[in-house]
Amino acid sequence: MANKEVLLVVDVFSNEKDIDKEIIFEAIETALESATVSSYEFPIKARVIIDRSTGGYTTYRRWQVVEESEEFPNGVEFPTTQISLNAAQIDEPSIEVGDFIEDEIESVEFGRISAQSAKQVIIHKVREAERKKIADAYIDRVGELVTGVIKRIEKGNVYIDLGGNADAFIARDQMIPRETVRVGDRIRGYLKEVRTETRGPQLFVSRTAPELLLALFRLEIPEVGEGLIDLLGAARDPGSRAKVAVRSNDPRIDPVGACVGMRGSRVQTISNELNGERVDIILWNENDAQFVINAMAPAEIESIVVDEDKHTMDIAVSSDSLSQAIGRGGQNVRLATELTGWELNVKDAEEVNKDTEKELTQLVEKFKEQLNVDNDIATVLVEVGFNSVEEIAYVPSSEMLEIEGFDAELVETLRSRAKDILLINAIASEEKIETAEPAEDLLAMEGVSESLAHELVAKGIITMDDLAEQAVDDLLDVAGMDEELAAKLIMKAREPWFAGDNGEGEK
Repeated sequence: MANKEVLLVVDVFSNEKDIDKEIIFEAIETALESATVSSYEFPIKARVIIDRSTGGYTTYRRWQVVEESEEFPNGVEFPTTQISLNAAQIDEPSIEVGDFIEDEIESVEFGRISAQSAKQVIIHKVREAERKKIADAYIDRVGELVTGVIKRIEKGNVYIDLGGNADAFIARDQMIPRETVRVGDRIRGYLKEVRTETRGPQLFVSRTAPELLLALFRLEIPEVGEGLIDLLGAARDPGSRAKVAVRSNDPRIDPVGACVGMRGSRVQTISNELNGERVDIILWNENDAQFVINAMAPAEIESIVVDEDKHTMDIAVSSDSLSQAIGRGGQNVRLATELTGWELNVKDAEEVNKDTEKELTQLVEKFKEQLNVDNDIATVLVEVGFNSVEEIAYVPSSEMLEIEGFDAELVETLRSRAKDILLINAIASEEKIETAEPAEDLLAMEGVSESLAHELVAKGIITMDDLAEQAVDDLLDVAGMDEELAAKLIMKAREPWFAGDNGEGEK
């Protein structure tokens, strides 16, 4: 009878939960082992083997083989669950430490097992198997759209039923702000992650990820799905506004028009899915400046200055377009920055022009004074792009000869005067350093001796602030200096900076 009961339980759970029978057999074996151990007044180890065809089972009591120890009377610490290697080898000479000795014992009746214990073990195993099955089914779908029905909402967190016993979780911060949802609504999201955890949610879905927008484009716009149009990035302010960069692989296709659709029908479908989020479709361009100009639409750009070293662009727009370029709360420029990857600084064109004119005027005056030239020559130097006497001193003569009105004699005179200025400045700097004395704050620094202070002064480091502005590599050629000491001194010199920040924060 017991044998039939075992097989019946396996069949019922396997069929109801669609779980492999082997998992149910293992769960019952665990329950029987637990019941066997509980039937003894002292601790033992047990193992149960169920015959998968008949349902019959055999129980074994187990002792683990350990090294013999003279500290304990029986040679082992736990004689009810352990046996010494010497004793075990009497019957089995080949046995080793870590192996088990087993003796068959009377099995407990299946019907007499604690029903609750068996049920808990089986349910636990079944749940583990179900969760693994769901994780395995969805692990390859990370990065795809999933659709489900909302089961419940807790403190803004949404739990959805994807069907097939699979539930997904949308955290509150992954829901579109101010989006109204109710239990029973169908909802679509982007599967971000699958976690094989023993408790809690496994499938994590997002409604705010930029990838959701891209996935919707691939779904709703045939040209994108067929590879005729590429999506080259997206930036979102969820529920409010988004920008998507597109490029056509077919010169006959207008990528922006194809994505917008007839009377905006295609992009409107996507917008409706995202709670009315406005979507700007941006034409990608291999020229970074032009791509940024496209991304800043609808604002009209008057000028743009690119700094490749800092990876920034200064964008000048008219006063009338300034608020439009920045957007509400900086939204437009923030999304354009995220989409293009460039740090964008929007400025008023009138102010930029005034500042530029002022800088150019100052530079003209500087060249007139340093190079002893008239206003016309100084102005030409500025207009062709020279910003310092260093550039004039070291630029190839051939480049300067290309400037209209410049001959070989004038070019040589300008280069010679520029080099003289640099030499005079270098000598003056050396003399200043030679006569300089370490500042009191530098001498008072912990770890800075008088001799070290003079070594630093020889490098032009006179005050503690001068030291704070250095990098470790800048100090390594100072006598007796290594990386550890250099880093320590620089951080010590920077302490007042941080103290100042804290002070401001406390006010």
